[in-house]
Amino acid sequence: MDADPKKSYNLERINFLIVDDNKHMRALVKTILHALGSKSVHEAADGAEAFKELRHFPADIIICDWNMQPLDGLDFVKLVRTGSDSPNPYVPIIMLTGHTEMTKVMEARDSGVHEFLAKPISAKSLYSRIRSIIERPREFVRTKTYFGPDRRRQQIDYRGPERRKNAQKKVVDAAEAEPSEGGEGGELSQAEVEALMNG
Repeated sequence: MDADPKKSYNLERINFLIVDDNKHMRALVKTILHALGSKSVHEAADGAEAFKELRHFPADIIICDWNMQPLDGLDFVKLVRTGSDSPNPYVPIIMLTGHTEMTKVMEARDSGVHEFLAKPISAKSLYSRIRSIIERPREFVRTKTYFGPDRRRQQIDYRGPERRKNAQKKVVDAAEAEPSEGGEGGELSQAEVEALMNG
């Protein structure tokens, strides 16, 4: 079901945790969240600090940068999803990064993120990811190699064992036919990222 573009949500009671080693980026995201109505925003400078923060702060949504030291965003997501002492393995996570190569998007999706947001961010782009989490909650799936939100966001009319491979090929073909604006080195546009996350 498509989201109603005119519908807006009161974010006042949603607890956000921002995880980014860049204090300016944390400040920007926090400012955007406050402008959207959020009252409860905590910050952490890296994945290890964020994991500790989760022990006493019941985050409803985590907004996490990919590139951090010593524990990067991907390792943090995996720790939240599969750590034996994880306070909330089901918390929705939005991965924030300046790198949108297909392999990065798939790696983030396969680690258990709910949404993927390419930098530079805007209030509109961040709000659309938050709306997606609210309007399209997903069941969690556990397999031998994956635990996280069901990566299938839409009902699929199954067409054989190579369905996912064919979906990825369509994204590649689209990217080659119409290169992303400003994209370099095989980076995808936000629309192409969404298509890949939905595959």
